[in-house]
Amino acid sequence: MQILLALIFGAVVGLAAHFVLPHREVRGVALAPVTGAAAAGVSWTLLTWVGIGFDSPVPWIVSIVAPAVATLVLLPIVSRVRIHADADLRARSGI
Repeated sequence: MQILLALIFGAVVGLAAHFVLPHREVRGVALAPVTGAAAAGVSWTLLTWVGIGFDSPVPWIVSIVAPAVATLVLLPIVSRVRIHADADLRARSGI
């Protein structure tokens, strides 16, 4: 049940990253929250498999840090690729 809280933390961190980082108009609104929730869920699951329980602060801290790192790495890359792809398409289309 605690993994649900980790998923919510990850989605909230991802949503915050969506609004903090530039070029949000070129990426979907769901990309950042889904990325954050996935990073939190995967990290929580891995820590649980390793044997670290929810009574330790480690999974809670990692469920906030992992989504932040994942979204702060992924979103600029996706935005940059999209901007370049759109510019290339405009150039090929003669717009």
